Amino acid sequence: MSSTAFSVWIINKAGGLIYSKTYAQGLSSELTSNEYLVLASTFHSIHAIASRISPVPGSSGVEVIEAETFKMTCLQSPTGTKFVLLTTPSHPSPDQVLRRVYETYADYLKDPFYTTEMPIRSETFDTKLASVLKPKKRIAVIGGGASGMSAAYALSLSPDKFEVVLLERSTYAGGMASSFEIDAEKYGASYINDGVQGASPVFANTFTMFERLGFFSSEVGMQCSFGKGSEFWSNVFPSPVVDEFQADIARFGKVLNIIKTFEPIFALISVQAMLDMFRFQPRFGEVIVFPLVALFFGTGNQTPFVSSAILERVFKDPSMRLFEYSPTSFLATIPEMRAFPRLSLVYETWVKLAESTGNVSVRLAHEVTSVKRSKAGVQLKYRKCGGVDMGQLVVDPGEEVEERFDEMILATDADAALKILGKDASWFEKKVLGNVKYLWDVTYTHADEEYMKKHYETGHSEALNSEKRNEDKEAQKQFEFARDQFKPIYFIKNYEDDKKKIEMSFDLTLYQAQFRGVSPFGPGGTGDPAKPRVDEEDATSVVSDQTKEKPHVYQTIFLDRDGSREKWTNSEIDPSKVILVRWWKQQSHRWQHYGGTVPFMWLINGSNRTRFAGAWSVLNMHEIAIVSGFGAAYKLGAKYPFVDASECKRLFGLYLALGHASRMRSEDRKGFFA
Repeated sequence: MSSTAFSVWIINKAGGLIYSKTYAQGLSSELTSNEYLVLASTFHSIHAIASRISPVPGSSGVEVIEAETFKMTCLQSPTGTKFVLLTTPSHPSPDQVLRRVYETYADYLKDPFYTTEMPIRSETFDTKLASVLKPKKRIAVIGGGASGMSAAYALSLSPDKFEVVLLERSTYAGGMASSFEIDAEKYGASYINDGVQGASPVFANTFTMFERLGFFSSEVGMQCSFGKGSEFWSNVFPSPVVDEFQADIARFGKVLNIIKTFEPIFALISVQAMLDMFRFQPRFGEVIVFPLVALFFGTGNQTPFVSSAILERVFKDPSMRLFEYSPTSFLATIPEMRAFPRLSLVYETWVKLAESTGNVSVRLAHEVTSVKRSKAGVQLKYRKCGGVDMGQLVVDPGEEVEERFDEMILATDADAALKILGKDASWFEKKVLGNVKYLWDVTYTHADEEYMKKHYETGHSEALNSEKRNEDKEAQKQFEFARDQFKPIYFIKNYEDDKKKIEMSFDLTLYQAQFRGVSPFGPGGTGDPAKPRVDEEDATSVVSDQTKEKPHVYQTIFLDRDGSREKWTNSEIDPSKVILVRWWKQQSHRWQHYGGTVPFMWLINGSNRTRFAGAWSVLNMHEIAIVSGFGAAYKLGAKYPFVDASECKRLFGLYLALGHASRMRSEDRKGFFA
């Protein structure tokens, strides 16, 4: 049974009932006015007798009477007035509610027209007390990744309105945003962030949330190494490949403007079709375009089929833009990236903060198995488990239990959402969610430098420089910089026999700040939401830079198990240098996703007491995951946490419009849209 407050009574010191109000149904029968009067008088007498016969001197009398289906809790004021609350046995804090009832009553005593001890007949008092005792809406949040935690946090900001249970089948919150312990003596750091490394600094909601928790990101230059040998190119300095495609590169900027102008149309046109439409060289797509999109959006071997609107967003969208386009070198700069602090600590702190308001319960290692939705609410079946293994399979499942909620937020991937809904899924939910395609990838975290040198360009050599830029002063500066400072953190290569398929790697030692001695909380962070930043006098600089002294830690991603496994080179990685092998289910951003899922999310959001959240609803980004969770909670009546931050509100407002066909509430915006 839910935690419900049924009714409240106020009894004066003489035993007279001066106020009673019922706020929720649920008892077997309702009492008449005379029965309430008799009950109040009887309770008053029992209370007085109990205080007199108690073996404890100065006893306060009856405080709680608990039965199988209800609980009565009493608070007696110093003047002898009694406040009685009738609730379900599972109500977590009847004492706190009674304290607020007493405060409301004490405030009402200031009314000069009210005589103490007399019956209370006041609409103002009724309204104020109703705000205290109105039953909270029970919300189930399924999934404890970025979207689920965002939803739970937003709902936690209104403890008077919501009672929230978050169910996550893993033993930790964060989803893909996880951390893994490694040998600090051997590698120079005690952990790695696994699955998610960092993000563009324009991801305002992500970093604002992290900073509220007391965690800060570290700046790192996004140096990229695309291809090998004659097909190598980079955003650090121009190579012969950039010269080869100079005409295509110069024309590409004009095409970006066309895509931006007609974005709704190009959302339904794949990158491959767009390149053919504008007659780009096939090799330009294979060597330049596909690797770039795959790198930033994690689209992997599905990149040729990705919506071409995504490509435009890499360069044009203020909330997603990372690269600056150059008509002479394609990528003009080394953009700033932000490496995340220790993600396991971020999410542990996030859980504690969400639970600190008292209306949120995060239940880790709980798997939801089925759901039944009706006009009466949402009936969930779930079970405790031992978490999930490296293959994402649940281990040690326990016995199922049932619990009822008023609304549900499904903050899982689309596949998992459909599995949970089962036969309860509507025809349209099956069409929209079933249109999301997933692929299985595997990451090898390793320290095999020879493998990296064999398959990627890991350092600078003069042979990699363009030979046609002798008179280009800017290019000469870039060559000079690269001789000593070319230290790529991202690597992409094409497979020789199929240039449309790729492999990706990261140099975690150069990317993640803990290898440079930065605190797990990030520079200046405390990991404490009450005091997010360290005092200036207490701040410490980097302790030690291990990036030159220890073997580098790399992470290589082999993509699309079912479509590309025969091309993988994972067998070439020295087994003795493998640190971790982990499987991931990754979303494919096919153009069909933007034709059959994204435009119709607003039609399934809010139907059948269900809202959906997750990066898959638009684009596989941590920032989208966070705003999707905020959006689902917001539509249930929660507050948007960053309403005063315009850089955060922009993407949030766009997501509300796209995913929920809704604007922000009038008090949260300026003007009709913004």
